[in-house]
Formats: sequence, C-alpha cells, structure tokens
Amino acid sequence: MRLWLAAVGRSRGGPARDLYEEYAGRLGWPLTLREVEVKKRLPPDELKRQEAELLLSAIPAGAVVVALDERGRTITSEDFATRIGGWRDRGAGDIAFLIGGADGHGDAVRTRADFLLALGAMTWPHMLVRGMLAEQLYRAQQILAGHPYHRA
Repeated sequence: MRLWLAAVGRSRGGPARDLYEEYAGRLGWPLTLREVEVKKRLPPDELKRQEAELLLSAIPAGAVVVALDERGRTITSEDFATRIGGWRDRGAGDIAFLIGGADGHGDAVRTRADFLLALGAMTWPHMLVRGMLAEQLYRAQQILAGHPYHRA
C-alpha cells in the first residue's frame, strides 16, 4: 500500500517541516508528498477550483481519497487506523490525503473524496497539518501492528 499527500503550498524549512519529515521517515508505508500551487491571484471560488484540479491530478487514478476538511468527520486515532486497515485489507493500492489551500477545498475534491476528515474543530496552519497527519499515519501503522506506541 502506498500513501500520497497532495497539498496546496510549498513547504519551507523549519519546525513544521521537521515534524512532517520525522514521522514520514518512521513510516513503513511509502509516503509521497506532492505540493501544488496556483501562482495567479484569483477570486476565491476560481482559486479553489484550480487548486482542486491540481490536487486531483497529483494523485494516482483509483486511489482512495481522504480530504482533510473542516466539515469532515472527527474520529479517534483507533478509528483512523481501523479505516486505513480496512482499505488496505480490501486491496487499496493507494490512499491519498488532500490538504487544500487557505480557502478550503473546491467542490471537485469533496465530490471525489471517499472520506472527509477533520483534525478537530479548530483551524490549523496547513504546514503543521502535514506533520500532524504524518504522525497519525505512523500511529495508525503502529496500532495495526499491535505496537505499544499508542497507549489508549
């Protein structure tokens, strides 16, 4: 199983990037980061539409798509692991996580998504979300392996 993270914006060095790299490096599942961005100034709806096109074109066809979205479901780490394990066990070759831009996801991403996931009710900096997601992927991997990393 391969994991993909398609995100709007380019990451710069610093603590948020270090956090992402720390947990991405611990994963046994391959994780590929694809960064996209629209360089033109556009009205919010058009910007979201173009970002959605870029995000969807950055992931493999047929991937299970999880859009990180404030309107998504908030689930526990155990439920997240169970969901990933279920996709894996049903033969998903690719699972793609999409992080939108400052204005959120375009309709095409929400329509294509197999699951909308919220990392809580608060809004997080998008660069920090990459690290938080990578840690939760690592945690899910450890939960599925029966490793004591997750102590719940």
